[in-house]
Amino acid sequence: MKALGQTLSALAVLFLAVDAVGKLLRLPPVMAGTGELGYPENAVLVIGLLEAACVAAYVAPPTAILGALLLTGYLGGAVATHLRVGNPVWSHILFPVYVALFVWGGLFLREARLRALLPLRLAR
Repeated sequence: MKALGQTLSALAVLFLAVDAVGKLLRLPPVMAGTGELGYPENAVLVIGLLEAACVAAYVAPPTAILGALLLTGYLGGAVATHLRVGNPVWSHILFPVYVALFVWGGLFLREARLRALLPLRLAR
């Protein structure tokens, strides 16, 4: 179970880190995509810094749960943004939810503190 949790977490971190780096480097495709979502160019650096900070908190074991909470807020903003501009549901609006499921699912499987805090009891 722990290996699956590490894999899910790694996939989420990889996606989010690449996205944050694209924003921090102001890569043209990222700048164009962010502009299409209605954000001004000067907001991209701030968004990238916030995303990178959330990912860093998630990656560090002592702050992983806090990082997951922060990433949930960040990804919720992404859902709201895609909803506001009228993007397709399954591919755009729900994509941040899929990433959040990897964040929380991975953390749940690899972090005993979270399993103790939120024990899942399956009905028999």
